Amino acid sequence: MTGNSILSNAKSEKKDEFYTQLADIEKEMKHYKSHFKGKIVFCNCDDPYESNFFKYFALNFNSLQLKKLIATCYATSPIAYTQLSLFDSVTDENNTPQKKPYKIEITEVNDENHDGRTDLADVEYLLKNKNNVLSLLQEDGDFRSSECIELLKEADIVTTNPPFSLWRQVIMTLVKYDKEFVILGNVNAITYKDFFPLIMNNKVWLGASIHSGDREFRVPDDYPLNASGYRVDANGIKYIRVKGVRWYTNIDYEERHEDLILYKHYTPAEYPKYDNYDAIEVSKTSEIPCDYDGVMGVPITFLDKYNPEQFEIIGTISAPSDPNTLNLGVDYSKHIGYTQDKKRNGRTGATFGKCPAIVTDDKKHPYYEKDGIRVQTTYHRVFILNKHPEKPKRKEAIL
Repeated sequence: MTGNSILSNAKSEKKDEFYTQLADIEKEMKHYKSHFKGKIVFCNCDDPYESNFFKYFALNFNSLQLKKLIATCYATSPIAYTQLSLFDSVTDENNTPQKKPYKIEITEVNDENHDGRTDLADVEYLLKNKNNVLSLLQEDGDFRSSECIELLKEADIVTTNPPFSLWRQVIMTLVKYDKEFVILGNVNAITYKDFFPLIMNNKVWLGASIHSGDREFRVPDDYPLNASGYRVDANGIKYIRVKGVRWYTNIDYEERHEDLILYKHYTPAEYPKYDNYDAIEVSKTSEIPCDYDGVMGVPITFLDKYNPEQFEIIGTISAPSDPNTLNLGVDYSKHIGYTQDKKRNGRTGATFGKCPAIVTDDKKHPYYEKDGIRVQTTYHRVFILNKHPEKPKRKEAIL
């Protein structure tokens, strides 16, 4: 299974509790360290006994100078805490421990060796301090519940890896309550019709540490290992690798203001115009021409290098094959004469009628015919402008 297949299946089957590696969290959070001082951090989709988000902030509570750390878990969390040592009344009719949602609030972490970090991050250790509290929730622990919303209102920053099936709801809840956040998601979230405007209007951007490749996640014991990349460690703990993972945040960091180095120059032969929209096709971010002053269609992975001072995002495509993508005023009325392409899972070219299309013969995508010429659709594109294109160099006069 590919990375996208893993996420699609996880979403449809609700097996989407993927647990982030501590090293990946550390690599991202180091870009915001000064921003956490005096703040309340809320991990609103995280079982403290298993979440590395909770562990990271507990370990670094003092060095980050946090005011408070809060974490909540779902009643249905695959590895929610069940020990009777904490909640001896939480049992069923057979006196069997039951999974119950709870919250933990950390306001003090003892620094035994005065190095700015606690040496232990397990919950029992933290709860020996009377200033830290673990208590049952009355509702189900869902981030949308009234209890968790009240905690969200109290918090300054949310950091978590939301269940993939609920990612859109998580991000929109954070935006609704005007919270700062650093959360994980899939790169295809860029195409969501209710999320892309946040990217376009510079209210959300991609994080600093992940721009390509795949990442390894721990999965629950009952998760089926049918992905292309997986392992089971010596303790029987399962891990899978997922492609297309990205951090999303609305906290600024220095690296996102670095210019993308542009070295190529525009030529009509190398950068064809779309048949159905006045823009040129740029199939690789690294090949954006330095001297083109018009609209360019670039891959969504362009956002890994997006500097808002260097480029302006003016819109994206709308692909009917994905109801969650967005059309921001682009006119696709020129799409005519679609021809069936039976080789692509029985779909027709018309399915992709609102994707930008160019004349090409590589035969990788659905197409239509216009005046006897094959016009083929591209992948999803984001339309951009270079704010500071180089001026074309004047040819020196021949003496």
